[in-house]
Amino acid sequence: MLMKDFFMILLGSLLLIIGVLIGVAFLTLFERKILGYIQIRKGPNKLGLMGILQPFSDAIKLFTKEQTYPMFSNYLSYYFSPILSFLLSLIIWIMIPYYFNMISFNLGVLFFFSCLSLGVYTVMVAGWSSNSNYALLGGLRAVAQTISYEVSLVLIMMSSIIMVMDFNLMKFFYYQNLIWFIFLMLPISICWASSSLAETNRTPFDFAEGESELVSGFNVEYSSGGFALIFMAEYSSILFMSLFFCLLFLGGYDMSVFFYLKLGLVFFLFMWVRGTLPRYRYDKLMYLAWKSYLPISLNFLMFFIGLKIIM
Repeated sequence: MLMKDFFMILLGSLLLIIGVLIGVAFLTLFERKILGYIQIRKGPNKLGLMGILQPFSDAIKLFTKEQTYPMFSNYLSYYFSPILSFLLSLIIWIMIPYYFNMISFNLGVLFFFSCLSLGVYTVMVAGWSSNSNYALLGGLRAVAQTISYEVSLVLIMMSSIIMVMDFNLMKFFYYQNLIWFIFLMLPISICWASSSLAETNRTPFDFAEGESELVSGFNVEYSSGGFALIFMAEYSSILFMSLFFCLLFLGGYDMSVFFYLKLGLVFFLFMWVRGTLPRYRYDKLMYLAWKSYLPISLNFLMFFIGLKIIM
């Protein structure tokens, strides 16, 4: 491969990361605006035109604050876990089948699950290394929850792969030309949507941040830059899971305005759920994962295997 090709790949990846970061910045504003209107108030509206500069102001505030370190924390792992978490949430974006990124992922789905399972370790290390009981409990809850829901995510994904018979994400676009998979797989597509809420620790599954009992969960000891990185990693993951839902069930990836409207709608649903639903009980969350989603996804997997054999 020529040096020019390497340069183009690096440039494409850099543009992608900048795009994701800007997207994350404005999604936080979008969320605050939606939550404001759900709670019958305005949300951020002072800085710039209708509060459009608010995310940049927040970023400057967070990254210029003095960072505090707990005296008894395990310093290196405490310091590097938010950075690693943020890097993982950015690396996963490379697998999206852009036409101009010059990276072809024939095994994109396997890469997705590899990155997803590594994200658990950063949360666990962040909770453990802070040397705070609240952070440790929050980390353990988040890890147990993420691992539980990954099982159903993998099985639902297997059903989609059996329909396409390929790990390449571009194939999902070709196979959904006539009919979207959301109509063929309605129950498990809804299971995927709620599992991605649990996977990204969002309401109503935000047990890692149960304020009444855990103060702020695994990130309780983080301030300034460390907290900002954890926050950005979470929103990057939410945006990615919204995009992945569009890829799997809403017609695949194509560079059209309609695709980005679908993506905006899925992300809006994430926000809407946060504004309307109360937090679930923890034992019910586990019950939902192992007693409801696991049997449903296994049954549908068998059904789609049978369907593929008949066809």
